[in-house]
Amino acid sequence: MTRHPDFAARAATLREQIEQANYQYHVLDEPTIPDAEYDRLMRELEALEAEHPELATPDSPTRKVGARATGGFAEVRHAIPMLSLGNAFGEEGENDRERFREVAEFERRIEQTLDRRAPVFSVEPKLDGLAISLRYEHGVFVQGATRGDGETGEDVTANLRTIRAIPLHLRGKDWPDVLEVRGEVVMLRKDFEAFNEHARTHGEKTLANPRNGAAGSLRQLDPAITAKRRLSFFAYAVGVVEGGELPPTHSQTLKQLREWGFPVSPEVSTAKGFDGLIAYYRAIGAKRDALPYDIDGVVYKLDDYEGQRTMGFVSRAPRWAIAHKFPAQEQMTRLLDIEIQIGRTGAATPRARMEPVQVAGVTVTYATLHNADQVARLDARVGDMVIVRRAGDVIPEVVRVVEEHRPPHTHPWHMPTRCPICDSALVREEGAAAWRCSGGLFCAAQRKEALIHFAARRAMDIDGLGERYVDALVEFDMVKTPADLYSLTVDDFVAMKQRADERDGTVPETVKQGKIATKWAENLVEAIDASRTTTLARFLFALGIMHIGESTAKTLAAWLGRLKFVRSMPAPVLRQLPDIGAEVAGSIAAFFAQQGNQKVVDALLTAGVHFTDEGDPSPKLRERLNLGVLLDMANVSKLGPKSTKLLAAQYATLEALAQAGSAHWIVAGVPQAAAINLEAMLADDARRAELEHAEQMMAALLAALPAQAAVQAAPLEGQTIVLTGTLQSLSRDEAKDRLEALGAKVSGSVSKKTSFVVAGEAAGSKLDKAQELGVPVWDEAQLLALLAEH
Repeated sequence: MTRHPDFAARAATLREQIEQANYQYHVLDEPTIPDAEYDRLMRELEALEAEHPELATPDSPTRKVGARATGGFAEVRHAIPMLSLGNAFGEEGENDRERFREVAEFERRIEQTLDRRAPVFSVEPKLDGLAISLRYEHGVFVQGATRGDGETGEDVTANLRTIRAIPLHLRGKDWPDVLEVRGEVVMLRKDFEAFNEHARTHGEKTLANPRNGAAGSLRQLDPAITAKRRLSFFAYAVGVVEGGELPPTHSQTLKQLREWGFPVSPEVSTAKGFDGLIAYYRAIGAKRDALPYDIDGVVYKLDDYEGQRTMGFVSRAPRWAIAHKFPAQEQMTRLLDIEIQIGRTGAATPRARMEPVQVAGVTVTYATLHNADQVARLDARVGDMVIVRRAGDVIPEVVRVVEEHRPPHTHPWHMPTRCPICDSALVREEGAAAWRCSGGLFCAAQRKEALIHFAARRAMDIDGLGERYVDALVEFDMVKTPADLYSLTVDDFVAMKQRADERDGTVPETVKQGKIATKWAENLVEAIDASRTTTLARFLFALGIMHIGESTAKTLAAWLGRLKFVRSMPAPVLRQLPDIGAEVAGSIAAFFAQQGNQKVVDALLTAGVHFTDEGDPSPKLRERLNLGVLLDMANVSKLGPKSTKLLAAQYATLEALAQAGSAHWIVAGVPQAAAINLEAMLADDARRAELEHAEQMMAALLAALPAQAAVQAAPLEGQTIVLTGTLQSLSRDEAKDRLEALGAKVSGSVSKKTSFVVAGEAAGSKLDKAQELGVPVWDEAQLLALLAEH
């Protein structure tokens, strides 16, 4: 028979691609093509070799399971080869026998060979992990090996011992002298997600999918690393059996394995004939997304062993079993763009826009890229071919780039600097993975979250304005910022509710009859009007500035006194306040640096929002604000805290410092290298202008301080108090407010630094902790007595 050169070349190319994919998957644990593409290549090669037998070679991948195991593990030769299964896929057709032709042919061959109508099959999900064999001698686990190439695997006994699901000694009795159990090591979805979330948070390499996680974890040379990665195991077959007998059917054997202590998938069952197989396929497919592990199909096995022996084997698979594959959960497609999505809380998440592709039966156009660090780790570029994965309830994600298909002239992607929704700056905290939009008060993407927070009880306390009404106000475009709440009327709220009822099909009969209740709307308008009078601390908390909780808002109000100072102070000045570090100070300054946020604050003030507690800044700021603050802000190389303190003692202003010059600084004790760097910084117009602006703001704040120099400490200043249990005379919130008004810090946890714990009724673990540490414990009467004194 003559070889057609085109067919021979194509077969050679297919073999090379499949072998390379085998090497990447089985040896390196770094798959480069999705399962669907691998299956397509294999089926094309099988078809070529079937049509042109002269093309078949002894080392063709169609005649073996996978790449030969290599690496740092000893080899284990399987007494009974661990062969793979033939695959069946869905096709077009008018009925089930046409749509599932390969399954129908598989079942028909068994019927004809065994002369048995509607044979019984053991059916089970096809777990997507790493196949292994476990050898037990006299009930004790002695060796575990990977499948490898089917003939020879790797000895991973030490690693398998770390998997809790694998019994080290069999339960019960009457097990064979030698028993080889075969099954799948998998990484459950929850463990996979937890591993990747930790990896992304710590800037480490993520896993492409749970299967890769199972394989890579099990093949770690250090079992301690495997032990730290939560792996699971499910048994699905037996191999060698000596000195004992097993039940006559596969389903009964699985039941026996369970009794001996092996996990078996809860989804295993039996089915009769072709119709039973397809019913099982559909039932598992329907619950696929809800399963705790990934599966890529179901497996049908002729249940009785006698029938299996009669059916026998072909070169690379048993004739009595077949894998019926689901639509692939990974596919390859082209990355068209990387867009930025802004979440309800302002988080900026890169999202891949791709050429539409079918993944697990769903057309996918968009997939998450998690964060900017993940894009950098993947080195994903517009134009790349990428692998997209969709499994379970997980949002589709790009898991890797196929670099060998990268087109020329691509460029690395960089996070944009502006929000695509409101054009505010995107900011990233030092050491954090997430970027955020700083336009929290007016960014449309954050509108609902901003309004709900603004109206909360501990913020502006707008009673009755809950999530349901906020959703409707935003959906009907009646409110764009919190300031718009103050212009709403009773008629507006009634119209909003009517539109919502019509949308939901829930118009009350009374409304249909023309009877419209308005009391609820009147109450809402009254609550909004009442919120115009509030405290500065509540207002600052209500703005929803990132990292600004109630405690920090109270600090800002107590130390800066007035809103005009809070909204104008640069970060270095804010850092001088108690318990406000660089991250929090930067967040406050970034928020007020956005013109949109400032406009909303102005609109709120115009709407009549005012504060009952505005006053002078704290006199204690005199001790904290000086030239040294500005020099620390400048971050001049070699100029340390000792030198900045020395210069602050010598010079009152930047101008005085600059006029003195570096020679005088050196004489005063500043190191020469630091003096040279400071002089260069002051010569930089842009940097000096930034410092001069901060100096002006600081001077305005100092000028507003009260004239008296004496500072009277608050009665409880410097004390940390913890509240636990239920108080009878006042609520926990009221107690907290009154204690903080006396200068105390109210903490949520007990430590050695706690001054005392106030324990009400049903006090719990905090009381136990206080007694353990010897922290004083007060009852409610003592607290009331303290508050009465002040």
